[in-house]
Amino acid sequence: HAFLVALLGLATGASAYVAPSGFVSRARSTKAISRSQGHAFALRAPLSSAAHMGTPLASRSSFASPVALRVTNDKEMDVAIQQISMSLASGQKPVVIGLAADSGCGKSTFMRRVTACFGGACKLNPIGRETNTLISDMTTVICLDDYHLNDRQGRKKTGLTALDPRENNFDLMYEQVKALKEGKKVMKPIYNHVNGTLDEAEEITPTPIIIFEGLHPFYDKRVEELMDFKIYVDITPEVKFNWKVQRDHEERGHSIESIKQQIEARKPDFDAYIDPQKNKADCVIQVLPTNLVANDKTHLNVKLIQCKGVDHYAPTYLWDEGSDIEWVPPRNKLASSAPGAGLKIYQKTEKWAGKDAAVIGMDGKYDKIDEMMYVEKQFASTGSKFVGEITKKMLEYEGQPGSNDGTGFLQTITALKVREVYEGIAKVKVPAQAN
Repeated sequence: HAFLVALLGLATGASAYVAPSGFVSRARSTKAISRSQGHAFALRAPLSSAAHMGTPLASRSSFASPVALRVTNDKEMDVAIQQISMSLASGQKPVVIGLAADSGCGKSTFMRRVTACFGGACKLNPIGRETNTLISDMTTVICLDDYHLNDRQGRKKTGLTALDPRENNFDLMYEQVKALKEGKKVMKPIYNHVNGTLDEAEEITPTPIIIFEGLHPFYDKRVEELMDFKIYVDITPEVKFNWKVQRDHEERGHSIESIKQQIEARKPDFDAYIDPQKNKADCVIQVLPTNLVANDKTHLNVKLIQCKGVDHYAPTYLWDEGSDIEWVPPRNKLASSAPGAGLKIYQKTEKWAGKDAAVIGMDGKYDKIDEMMYVEKQFASTGSKFVGEITKKMLEYEGQPGSNDGTGFLQTITALKVREVYEGIAKVKVPAQAN
């Protein structure tokens, strides 16, 4: 085959990778790349990218020698573009985010909300086989299940659950989180959820933001101390039970008694090893049963608990920072078919694990996401870059679990605050056009 050669001038001396749109994504590659059999072609930044904006990258006047990437087909081309767009600038170190949550708590949707704030589609790492790793233009999401010590059959022999620390390789987890934070590649193991095996390792190349999600991101102190920002999703026992009944009993036909037994079997390990990690978090998304109507097992009361004094993290607030507020939006401005008040929004200050925390919450539901623009305008310090960004990003995940209650709204705010934390640590701005 004739080789295709991609020539890319890389900026030198930049303090950090700035914008995921600096180079073309797969969806726009045909517009920005000239494909020609046996000829050289150049990757260039589209006019809307950071290269044409007021960013450190835009001001670069000196460039290193072009880098040649030899590719023989479209698949190799896509890999090359991915490697370029996800690359760290010289001297840049990744920002590391930790997300702790039990299984079945909606981490996947939440992670997509977070990665969407940095541009590009979130997809599985294209290694051609089973993987848990998600990637986008600037982010890598690593599932900590990959550090299970034994496969499913091995755990049957030990009699331990995956929640038990003895079934997890914290030494390797620490070594690889540390290496990635230092900008080094690692060969990370893979836990295959389909068949319960430990598969051949995959290569992970560090990106500007790396998110470690799973059961134990803050359990090992060595690993915890490497996290730049820590999030915990706290689904209370009543909600867990209601969700499991809805899924396993109403949809799959399992008995209520068998569901209770499953929950009780996991509870000792969860209480001992997973739940205490919420006390180490910088922010907590807590999901409780609604307080608006007694015995309502459908609607939720969702709280965002924001610890004060965290570097680069300023809590979001409603109207007047520090005030205790309860507000029921009028239904002619925010339609709600939920019983009682429909939707109640509140704000208060409380202690969380001995730390001062600002709390905002939503109890109930709203019917139309686009009407949340009215609510969005009442909040300050949300991390958004323009009026309506929260609502816009919520609409992108319309129909996903929690889209029409406080889950979607508060997850989106937390995702925008992750972007804000990244900008504060990396000392760059992610352009709004990239989102």
